[in-house]
Amino acid sequence: MMVDPTLAEMGKNLNEAMKILEDGRKASEPDADRRQFSRSSIPGPLQGDGQDVASILQLVQNLMHDDEEEDRPSHRMQNVGEQGHMALLGHSLAAYISVLDRERLRKLITRIASDTTLWLCRLFRYESGSAYYHEDDREGLLKVCRLVINTRYEDYSTEGYTVLNSRQPVIYQSATCRPGLGQHLCSQLGLPLSSLCTVPCNTMFGSQHQMDIALLDKLIREDVETGKLPLLLIANAGTPGAGHTDKLGRLKELCEQYGMWLHIEGVNLATLALWEVSSPVTAATRSDSMTLTLGPWLGLPAVPAVTLYRHEDPALSLAAGLTSSQPVEKLRALPLWLSLQYLGHDGIVEKIRHAVELSQRLLEKLKTLASIKTSVEDELNSPVVVFRFSQETSAESSGGSVEGYFAGEREVLDSLNRWLCERLAQLVPASGVDIVELEDEGTCVRFTPLMTAAALGTQRCDVDLLVERLTELIPVLNCTLRLRLDFREEVYRHSALSYIEDLNWPGLGAVRYEPRIEELNDSKRQLEVEKINSELLVKLGELDADLIFSTGLEFGPEKDCIFIGMATEDLDVAELVDTIAALGRDIEENGRLLENMTEVVRKGIQEAELQLQKDNQDKLMEEGVLRQIPLVGSVLNWFSPFQSTVKGRTFNLAAGSLDSTEPTYSMKSQTGGLASPETPTSSAKRLPGQRLFRREGAGGSDSHSETSSVGQAEELSMERFPQPTTPTPPSPVPDEAVSVVPESPETPQRPPTQENGEVGTQEGVEEEREPVGQEAPVEETGR
Repeated sequence: MMVDPTLAEMGKNLNEAMKILEDGRKASEPDADRRQFSRSSIPGPLQGDGQDVASILQLVQNLMHDDEEEDRPSHRMQNVGEQGHMALLGHSLAAYISVLDRERLRKLITRIASDTTLWLCRLFRYESGSAYYHEDDREGLLKVCRLVINTRYEDYSTEGYTVLNSRQPVIYQSATCRPGLGQHLCSQLGLPLSSLCTVPCNTMFGSQHQMDIALLDKLIREDVETGKLPLLLIANAGTPGAGHTDKLGRLKELCEQYGMWLHIEGVNLATLALWEVSSPVTAATRSDSMTLTLGPWLGLPAVPAVTLYRHEDPALSLAAGLTSSQPVEKLRALPLWLSLQYLGHDGIVEKIRHAVELSQRLLEKLKTLASIKTSVEDELNSPVVVFRFSQETSAESSGGSVEGYFAGEREVLDSLNRWLCERLAQLVPASGVDIVELEDEGTCVRFTPLMTAAALGTQRCDVDLLVERLTELIPVLNCTLRLRLDFREEVYRHSALSYIEDLNWPGLGAVRYEPRIEELNDSKRQLEVEKINSELLVKLGELDADLIFSTGLEFGPEKDCIFIGMATEDLDVAELVDTIAALGRDIEENGRLLENMTEVVRKGIQEAELQLQKDNQDKLMEEGVLRQIPLVGSVLNWFSPFQSTVKGRTFNLAAGSLDSTEPTYSMKSQTGGLASPETPTSSAKRLPGQRLFRREGAGGSDSHSETSSVGQAEELSMERFPQPTTPTPPSPVPDEAVSVVPESPETPQRPPTQENGEVGTQEGVEEEREPVGQEAPVEETGR
């Protein structure tokens, strides 16, 4: 078999390029040399000699991974398999085929377009249809609208938009359609927004995500009576949010009654390829057009979306842009043509069936979980599962039933479900769950394997792991929801704490420590509040606790607050709030001490100088003038030692007072040094291995703790209040039990000689050991 050398070289280069790029993506840590290469290899002007293919691919790889940091988790990229390589090869082949001669090019693109259209129409049961391939998934609907306008307004091709003034066209869409879709159509078609009519969903009967057909009929009749022309109806086979399907059969009958065009889009259209299809989706095969997004469904990168439509006039299709006379534009189907052949009919059906089975597996397991509510239209064959956490109605808190026990319950549940989805996405990234905002249900977690499973490689084990992680998170959500009210009540008991109401915070709540400073103005008080709460946040983060303390949401309205994260069942809320208040009070008092330290020290030094002057005068009066003469005083002191009544002084920085040193030498320790101050959190009742803020006998387990919390409160106290090192026993002795036994006045020790160089040290030791009442030189007591 003869092989085109250019095609062989193209396939070889593609395989090498994908190997280089995938090897760079699989590398666990970016190399420093590669980073340096990426920064230095980005040229300003083009290099004169050019670069080889390997260097260019290396540059592309570095640009793709240059912004990855070691401390930031890498995002999961799409799993590009062999079918993905075929899609990428199609883009390269399209560029190569475009240079063929015109006759060969025409034959080739005709074959590619006809084969792809035939396969898709048979696969999705859309008989006698034509196909339009487009990059933007909204472009197909836009071309269809142009086709309908050209069909309903015969003079539109010659008169243009002036013919629309006679009868204004109206496009109807469901309230659950993609946001901005109708506005985009009006903008591209040059129609006023009054030509767009949004039909509400059911409120009394049926799904709340389905279009209200009775109300649609009423709106159409009113538009016809006012001289407007109903043009097109956009229906959903799987709404973008909940994945529900409109009543397509009834909508088709209504469109035939008023001569309207019915266009259908949605993820549930993929189930048309299965043998067993639900009846609401089967009615989509009778529509006038529908848009298929095969890329996410089959895990094919960079393949176009397809809009299948039925129309008998090729001239109008050409005028609307659904067909083109340019052969190159028809090559858009080439990547899809290659991928469909590679997968085959069975491979395509298997991928779609696998995604539907994943949804059914998750739905069956969610039914067994308490506090989880699902929103699924067809439980037997729905590829979209939407669920949310809802409080247990049987659970009780201090305020009674959880159901409706506080204001803003909807907002709090939305924040908790948002946190739940983020945690599940982090714990099970292969699941592909995301957040969806629904009008009636609120914030929900959505599992859409048809849009994610092929790209992420989701398997049944991932669904089982998702349910397992969800089962572990449900008790945390229930406990946090129950303890929010208790936390608020405990905060109200402390005058120094302010409870911050933030319904968007997924956790216990927020609190702010308010300093007791009334003489400061607003600006200085704000700075003081910010300083104390920032230090308090650091102190709380250093505690050995399972709670998470943070500054809240990045763009939240509340600042200078401490936000407490999710709670467990054994959390002692009272102890937590008491600890926050005590730590804040300590920080405030220490801050005041530091602020007043300069003034205290200055006044203390002045008082000390006055006391020293007075002591020197008293000493002179007691000793007399003769003892002040150097030689005479020494002889006189030898024959007649003198005991001075002048006592030493010590300056207490904490109290700002000048005290006597007599208690120091009499009691052998500093006054008050035997007892250490207690910490805000008592550790006497804490069990070994038990973390802070845990109740005794609670059902929670500390098995997941990595470090022990024994003595955490004592260590925190020692850090704030360092104790002096004394030779006393570890157990404190009451003051009244302390007695001083004087040493026996045996042969006095000689002072050491000057040779050892320790005269000052030994002298100080002898002074400390000297019993009360023994005569000592005046110079030592004066110190």
